[in-house]
Amino acid sequence: PGVPRHTNRLINEKSPYLLQHAHNPVDWYPWGQEAFDKAKTENKLIFLSVGYSTCHWCHVMEEESFKNKEIGDIMNEHFVCIKVDREERPDVDKVYMTFVQATSGGGGWPMSVWLTPDLKPFAGGTYFPPEDGVRHVGFRTVLLRIAEQWKENKDALLQSSQRILLALQHASEIRVRGQESPPPAKEVMDTCFQQLSRSYDEDYGGFSKAPKFPTAVNLNFLFTYWALHRTTPEGARALQMALHTLKMMARGGIHDHIGQGFHRYSTDQHWHVPHFEKMLYDQGQLAAVYSRAFQISGDEFFADVVRDILLYVSRDLSDEAGGFYSAEDADSYPTTTSKEKREGAFCVWAAQELRALLPDPVEGATEGTILGDVFMHHYGVEEAGNVDPMKDPHQELKGKNVLIACCSLEQTAARFGLEPGQLSALLQECQQRLSSARAQRPRPHLDTKMLAAWNGLMISGFAQAGAALAEQGYVSRAAEAAAFLRTHLFDPDSGRLLRSCYRGKDNSVEQSAVPIQGFLEDYVFVIQALFDLYEASLEQGWLEWALHLQHMQDKLFWDPKGFAYFSTEAGDPSLLLRLKDDQDGAEPTPNSITVTNLLRAACYSGHMDWVEKAGKILAAFSERLQKIPITLPEMVRATALFHHTLKQVVICGDPQGEDTKEMLHCVRSIFSPNKV
Repeated sequence: PGVPRHTNRLINEKSPYLLQHAHNPVDWYPWGQEAFDKAKTENKLIFLSVGYSTCHWCHVMEEESFKNKEIGDIMNEHFVCIKVDREERPDVDKVYMTFVQATSGGGGWPMSVWLTPDLKPFAGGTYFPPEDGVRHVGFRTVLLRIAEQWKENKDALLQSSQRILLALQHASEIRVRGQESPPPAKEVMDTCFQQLSRSYDEDYGGFSKAPKFPTAVNLNFLFTYWALHRTTPEGARALQMALHTLKMMARGGIHDHIGQGFHRYSTDQHWHVPHFEKMLYDQGQLAAVYSRAFQISGDEFFADVVRDILLYVSRDLSDEAGGFYSAEDADSYPTTTSKEKREGAFCVWAAQELRALLPDPVEGATEGTILGDVFMHHYGVEEAGNVDPMKDPHQELKGKNVLIACCSLEQTAARFGLEPGQLSALLQECQQRLSSARAQRPRPHLDTKMLAAWNGLMISGFAQAGAALAEQGYVSRAAEAAAFLRTHLFDPDSGRLLRSCYRGKDNSVEQSAVPIQGFLEDYVFVIQALFDLYEASLEQGWLEWALHLQHMQDKLFWDPKGFAYFSTEAGDPSLLLRLKDDQDGAEPTPNSITVTNLLRAACYSGHMDWVEKAGKILAAFSERLQKIPITLPEMVRATALFHHTLKQVVICGDPQGEDTKEMLHCVRSIFSPNKV
């Protein structure tokens, strides 16, 4: 505790991730002119480290290397060291990640890159252990070798960095070639469906063996594919694939059965042992996708999952001013007296702990049954722990259980001679008790940064859930968050969005000294959110703001030569490349969502240039859409909407009248992907 031994410039930043490194012996600088000038004046290389606050391996590299005084001294002597939060500056992250992926065949965080004083990359990787091992070179050795090369072969390094940059510019270019038009929807849809179908896991759902991510873009594509092919065997299979995946995820350990919400991804095929961080963008997209599953199937199981996600976000990721926080960490202290954090400590259980918390005899069950027996059977709890040692390389989960619903209610009820309704009430009682017990444990770190883009995804989740489940409270929560964006992440003078704001002292909302301007993804996800909120509330102000932001997006990011939108605006000399993302991942790529946004905007405003722009984006991505559409399922979905055109639903009547409300309820209860 006491006074920290070291303090660097990151102490003046607002990002929780940068503040975590403010007391390292490394003389960290934030990304900016001061660091660039120092590198040029002293003719030093730059070491750039990029991560985010809920990244497990970022914590590991900090503990092993950045807190190590000797390694810190080497870094300070030979390099100007810069730390970046990738969630604040996705633009910087993408430029150098493009380099790392191209040169090492892989990428990830923490990202470690060495740059010349004019910011050109020439060497890079991800996590480095501190010292040399049998199979790897240690971070200390890499630092010393690179410093030596700069001293001995400066000119060769500079030439090589220039060649690398030209190759990256060429390879990362996405533009329309010749007279291309949007690709044919039917072929692109069918190819994407076949590619997903081939990678589908028939037993457990999902689209790979392991690790498994809750990729909402795949499921949204399958729902749209079904909606356009309802009477065919392929349509039926698309729906079955999506619903089965959503059921298996909700039963799995990736879903927090005690504290609600979803963890980031599963390390195994069964959705069982997750990486335990919880990200806002997942909660937003999953709330929307489970709402659609409920609209299509009418199965209350899916509606319950929606309520579960939104309960978690309202309780644990909500700022009192109305915005949403970014994430909760995976690592936490197992007990209040523990010295080191462990992954998943907040969420896992030992069998004897559960028995002690649930000792009550169960009325009407087979002789001698206690609550603990029923709960442990239902959630796959084992005496020695239920985590495969192969999935737990650091033995952090040894003897512990990650809850996974192994049985249906009917199966567990039959096993103990209970009625399903009675069992459901018992399990709820158990969950409440365990939730209270868990509240005594030290909580994981909360990243209280608020990002426009992710808040947009979450507003869409609340708005779509409110419409599909006819829950006015969810629509109101979405409106509260949209009002928050308007107050804290929008500059009315310039008409532009800002990227981020932060929870400050006394729970006030703070902004950096120099606010970060919004990126393409901020505009796209906020515009989508405002359309969703307008459709759920019919408050015209949200629609007007969405159309204003769409004009601003066109002005800042559109590429008139090669078509589609750049991720960043022009004019930042510290960004070597203006890129366009070409893959729908944990979040959809902004150009995918913007196609649908443009079609909706044109329908609402009659401004038909927007339809033309949507077609030009599809033309720019045409080759990729025809060859590997599985990398852009959200854009494939948009291709279908582009060719089918959107259907306009107009309801006339007194907004407060019961008949009008019934009409609206009818429209909202049906899944129809191509309506406004």
